[in-house]
Amino acid sequence: MRRDGSPNITIANLLGISRQAVSRALLTVDKKIGAALQDMAQANQISVEKVNVERGVLIGRSIPFQTRAIIFVSMKHGMQVWYEHEGDCTNCSRYTDCIELLWDYAGELGITIEKTEDPTKMADELFKKVLEIV
Repeated sequence: MRRDGSPNITIANLLGISRQAVSRALLTVDKKIGAALQDMAQANQISVEKVNVERGVLIGRSIPFQTRAIIFVSMKHGMQVWYEHEGDCTNCSRYTDCIELLWDYAGELGITIEKTEDPTKMADELFKKVLEIV
């Protein structure tokens, strides 16, 4: 609900709890998401540039791969790490999975991306738009 921009009072009313309870819960969630994003960055040797815990996004740079990296939390797909790269996705066994993940994540954030058969282009467009909101 918060990703959709709903204020705490609206969330509280929808859940039938106090605004203060929502605030406390969101503070706890923010700490856990922030820690998980930082831990994932450290485990993947990604230097951190920007973090938005409300959106569940960390932008950084992969030290070993020397490329931009994004770590994000998807409601459907969990925590994901993506690296900026040029790939030949047509023969990849994960082709369909990648397209589904990109569409789902764009939908979770309310971002519209162009329909294409190239997951690399979809990812480039999606993450460019994510950078604008982080």
